[in-house]
Amino acid sequence: MSGELPLHINIEEPRWDQSTFVGRASHFFTVTDPRNILLTDEQLENAKRIVHDYRQGVVPPGLTENELWRAKYVYESAFHPDTGEKMILIGRMSAQVPMNMTITGCMMTFYRTTPAVLFWQWINQSFNAIVNYTNRSGDAPLTMSELGTAYVSATTGAVATALGLNALTKHVSPLIGRFVPFAAVAAANCINIPLMRQRELKAGIPVTDDNGNRLGESATAAQQAISQVVISRILMAAPGMAIPPFIMNTLEKKAFLKRFPWLSAPIQVGLVGFCLVFATPLCCALFPQKSMSVTGLEAELRAKIQESHPELQRVYFNKGL
Repeated sequence: MSGELPLHINIEEPRWDQSTFVGRASHFFTVTDPRNILLTDEQLENAKRIVHDYRQGVVPPGLTENELWRAKYVYESAFHPDTGEKMILIGRMSAQVPMNMTITGCMMTFYRTTPAVLFWQWINQSFNAIVNYTNRSGDAPLTMSELGTAYVSATTGAVATALGLNALTKHVSPLIGRFVPFAAVAAANCINIPLMRQRELKAGIPVTDDNGNRLGESATAAQQAISQVVISRILMAAPGMAIPPFIMNTLEKKAFLKRFPWLSAPIQVGLVGFCLVFATPLCCALFPQKSMSVTGLEAELRAKIQESHPELQRVYFNKGL
């Protein structure tokens, strides 16, 4: 049964031009929209049905183009692009802002004592492990051993960095001490993301032609993807962890916070949240999501592609987030 909406709309790609930063930013403002975590299972399944039906040439009567695009983004906010499985709620990109603003705000408020550092770094790395696994590229599963190794290594690295820097900053300005959590987060991202996605580095991630036909698996593409994600994640955390310390350092000298010290954490969480609303989509948009030149692939795969598709110049893959 066909409706009025034409069937030529390409919902396999984002709505906006991904060759430009503005187009990618528009796309990720939609992907990371925190309101998506409030959607019910019924709404998610309805969006999934609309997308799947449209791909089969079936259009519900009265469906508009804007509703189709909305369904696409609702569907993709909850279902993994490679495996098709429904993603863990707190691991979805739409949960990044509310989760990160709470965890980061508390990390930056309670950074003075060792128990607080241990607890919040553990919470942060537990959350990061879930996010990194949920938003991995490809469809190869990690074993429980690999997951455990990645989780323990990242948590240990973050805690060691935070405790070490805390010890070094005891005799310097309190303002400098406020940046310890950011250094720990940056170090942990360099450990956590590659370890959580180590299967991709070993076995490669699927690469396709521009029609989505699978051409093979590339470890080189995985290296590029993971390095870009690490950079994006560190820069994503930077505004929320670099700007609020200056504001909080000033506010804590004022009579208001001295009178109501319990407001420190909520204010810090709010400041971090404001920064993350913009930093999360803008930093996700720094790099194109899935493209590289055939000449950049490893020799064996490059030769295979050039033999079967001699005219192909670029391959495509899911970079992950």
